[in-house]
Amino acid sequence: MTQKRLTTSAGAPIATNQNSLTAGPRGPVLMQDYQLIEKLAHQNRERIAERVVHAKGWGAFGTFRVTNDLTRYTRAHFLSRVGQETEILARFSTVAGEQGAADAERDVRGFAVKFYTEEGNWDMVGNNTPIFFIRDPYKFPDFIRTQKRHPRTNLRSATAMWDFWSQHPESLHQITILMSDRGLPTAPMYMNGYASHTLSFWNDSGERFWIKWHFKTMQGHRHFTNEEAAKVIGDSRESYQEALFGGIENGDYPQWRVFVQIMPEADAEKTPYNPFDLTKVWPHADYPLIEVGVMELNRNADNYFAEIEQAAFSPSNIVPGIGFSPDKMLQGRLFAYADAHRHRLGTHYEALPVNAPKAPVAHYHKDGAMRFFRNDTGNPDAYYEPNSFGGPAEDPGVAEPPLRISGDADRYGNEQEVDDFAQVRDLFNLFDNAQKARLFANIAGAMAGVPKFILDRQLALFEQVSPDYGNGIRKALSETADTNAAG
Repeated sequence: MTQKRLTTSAGAPIATNQNSLTAGPRGPVLMQDYQLIEKLAHQNRERIAERVVHAKGWGAFGTFRVTNDLTRYTRAHFLSRVGQETEILARFSTVAGEQGAADAERDVRGFAVKFYTEEGNWDMVGNNTPIFFIRDPYKFPDFIRTQKRHPRTNLRSATAMWDFWSQHPESLHQITILMSDRGLPTAPMYMNGYASHTLSFWNDSGERFWIKWHFKTMQGHRHFTNEEAAKVIGDSRESYQEALFGGIENGDYPQWRVFVQIMPEADAEKTPYNPFDLTKVWPHADYPLIEVGVMELNRNADNYFAEIEQAAFSPSNIVPGIGFSPDKMLQGRLFAYADAHRHRLGTHYEALPVNAPKAPVAHYHKDGAMRFFRNDTGNPDAYYEPNSFGGPAEDPGVAEPPLRISGDADRYGNEQEVDDFAQVRDLFNLFDNAQKARLFANIAGAMAGVPKFILDRQLALFEQVSPDYGNGIRKALSETADTNAAG
């Protein structure tokens, strides 16, 4: 094979790449050594801003295959035929940790999938839990600050976390999952994924259905205890990357069976809970899982930075047949995610190869930094809309049907009527005694160093779920204190 010549970034061949250009054997280095300057300047700019949230991640490519006919619910083309396959990219992540954080830390996991469909990209941007800590995007920046480092100590603060949670009862549901056995999966392939938000389907007849997406691992669930995770981290901070990358390289392709829960549009007026509240689940007895297809990851990225670090997922990326809902957190994320990518990657982040759709693209966005592709629609006279020169035009045929939700804003906004304890109680009662004991111990361990007045406020919330919940944590806190005193 003919060896390629090393060149400058402008394409000129390089004679030597071993030594700086100097005025003599002992120097000094000459300013005319433009390639030295280029290499040093480029190295200074090799890092981009890490994600504020979900900074540490692992990903791979694969396929999604339809196994069930859903055309009565949605006109989405990639779901229109049993056996149809769509190329995908999945990225998993921790929420709180920086890029250098250990993979096997107890944290919620991000679970994002980009579907490169024939009608554009659809991004499913969720977590490994069906709910979240808060229901209103106004509180998201405050919540995330409690997960980051204290401005004075530069350490994670248990006090900040529990202070925030103890003043937001809606967080109980997510706390209970996070501190349970399922709160620490051993690797990405052993956890479920959920869109978490309520989204919607709409069909060719203009009917809308509210939906919840579920990605169920076909590898089975595997989880670490805190003690097991500590040993893993002692050996490797990259255990998830090793497991996912290594498994795919060895031909062990992980799969997830994909389901949706489907709620008729009018049912949202009748449910005893707010079906658009991100801290609530829909009972499966009322809205059973309906199989959609199978997701498989079968190809690792050739370049992690280009294809995983620069991958940009946003819930605002939808296709005809899939829509939004009145979910407050979803509405906030529709702006925040795309804007985060514009800041982190640049104005034209969706033109990067990993983010570019397989479908044709035609829009009137102009100029800006790194406009590295044609700066018009293919016709230099058609640079605004509407125009008389054959430029891209709207298609009324892909308009979503109007929402038929009641105009009573308080139906979905009056938090005085919200029950933040019933679903947590149902979850807690599913745990056996051993699972409850581990839950109590995990919470007590996470409360180390938290002031008593915050503990008392949080324990009062656990007791509203169940007296056994609060008492179990009190006992675990006492045992932890006795152990520390004896030590």
